[in-house]
Amino acid sequence: MMGIEHERIHLETSSVLIRQLPHDQVQQLEFWDICPEAGEAPQNQLLPVPAGTVQLGRPKDHPLYGWDNEYGSHAAEVADFMAARYLVSNREFLAFVEAGCYQEQQWWTEEGWNWRQFKQAEQPLFWIKSEAGWLLRTMASEIPMPWNWPVEVNYLEARAFCTWKAAQSGKPVRLPTEDEWHRLHDLCKLPDQTDWERAPGNINLAYWSSSCPVDRFQQGDFFDLIGNVWQWTETPIYPFHGFAVHPWYDDFSTPTFDTRHNLIKGGSWISTGNEATRHARYAFRRHFFQHAGFRYVESSAPVVIHDDQYERDSLAAQYCHAHYGPEQFGVSNFQKSCAEICLRLMQGRRLGHALDLGCAVGRASFELARGGFQQVTGLDFSTRFFRLAARMQEEGGLRYAFPEEGEIVSFHEVTLAEFGLEQTRQRVQFYQADACNLPEKFRGYDLVLAANLIDRLYSPRRFLSTIHQRINPGGLLVVTSPYSWSEEFARKEEWLGGYREAGEPVWGIDGLKTVLSPRFRLVGEPLDLPFVIRETRRKFQHSIAELTVWELL
Repeated sequence: MMGIEHERIHLETSSVLIRQLPHDQVQQLEFWDICPEAGEAPQNQLLPVPAGTVQLGRPKDHPLYGWDNEYGSHAAEVADFMAARYLVSNREFLAFVEAGCYQEQQWWTEEGWNWRQFKQAEQPLFWIKSEAGWLLRTMASEIPMPWNWPVEVNYLEARAFCTWKAAQSGKPVRLPTEDEWHRLHDLCKLPDQTDWERAPGNINLAYWSSSCPVDRFQQGDFFDLIGNVWQWTETPIYPFHGFAVHPWYDDFSTPTFDTRHNLIKGGSWISTGNEATRHARYAFRRHFFQHAGFRYVESSAPVVIHDDQYERDSLAAQYCHAHYGPEQFGVSNFQKSCAEICLRLMQGRRLGHALDLGCAVGRASFELARGGFQQVTGLDFSTRFFRLAARMQEEGGLRYAFPEEGEIVSFHEVTLAEFGLEQTRQRVQFYQADACNLPEKFRGYDLVLAANLIDRLYSPRRFLSTIHQRINPGGLLVVTSPYSWSEEFARKEEWLGGYREAGEPVWGIDGLKTVLSPRFRLVGEPLDLPFVIRETRRKFQHSIAELTVWELL
């Protein structure tokens, strides 16, 4: 089925390429009939669309074939808006051309104007200016301009038209979002492909091998919600929650999750199979051409750009995998183990406010909150780690691309819900901060966890000699470290161990005791705690941290 559906895509994209070949290099065939209906376009009008909820995502048990980006789930509340009854016709778009808007930068986005300048475009690609008037290039013919057919443009042109239209009307005119397109589709109660007795629009090669008048196929109060031409939206394609890469075609969707590929909806006259279904999600670069036009809407609701794409920084991905990925070589999740040990130590003590210093992407913070702490603050110096931890707290999920080998990556999505941590979100907050120079507001903690932090600080001595100011009397400081001292992070004079003094070795635990003993009491014996960080498919770091517990005197 994947092979069949892929060839259907080739059928459509090839027809667009054929349409751009020199006219004398192609031949109109009898069984690829052009629609004979042409005339003057109807006056477009805006109709009200009531607010409502949309639910997107193809169910896993759906009987029709779907590409991987169609699966998962997305729900949204759509505000009420006005929508054009018809697709924008050639006649309606002519006003934009005759107003000289292809020569006026004010109507274009920066990207759009750069494209216009590069292509020296003065009208839509398939329009031909002749002595006899405007002509339209179909797939293999040039015909007198059918003014009542939909105009076919790229996203950049459609967006410029909407900007111009908004200025003319004084109203917030723009392209619809994917959610708004689905709201229209739901209101008009359009059947999906398996329920057709006959195609309800100019789609699936059911009628002609060309576009047709914009008032030919009515669907509810609107026309051409599906079929005739694809419809550009304001929404760059993004993965739904629960998206999983198909193992047989792992680069079908993910290269487009870059906010530069906008979704087209509804299908065209040559869209067949999956392309002609409600759940279809195809996206193109904004300067590309397809058999695509547009419908405009009037709405003051902001356009949501889903920029929660896959984190591709290799170090950040490693930490995401270490915090939320599967166990490796039977070694328990390090962050979860640290939190569990802390919670056992806190039995009989006040579970007020905990501080997770060097929290990275936040797993221990959430585990401490689940264990009973009323409030947990996670701090990390790294912007990328803080950003990911905050996203996990705000949205309940993360996506990351893990480096497997060379340029090959695997794609992952993790959620708090799958670890039973969803209910902790309101009791955890993340900030970016320097552990050696903490702002005054970070104080009053019953527990401070500094997991694998001290050997990455530029001044571990300053941190340890001042952390008591942040802890409540009788509170606990839990420190773990593999003591990987390096001048990459701190000068040697700052190291707590890993050097010789008077010929004798000084170990990390010795340095901890020296700095902390004046204000803390060591509780119990140090504990070895292993952890594994997966770097690639075949390379792992297997380390052993030493965990010590200190009670403030």
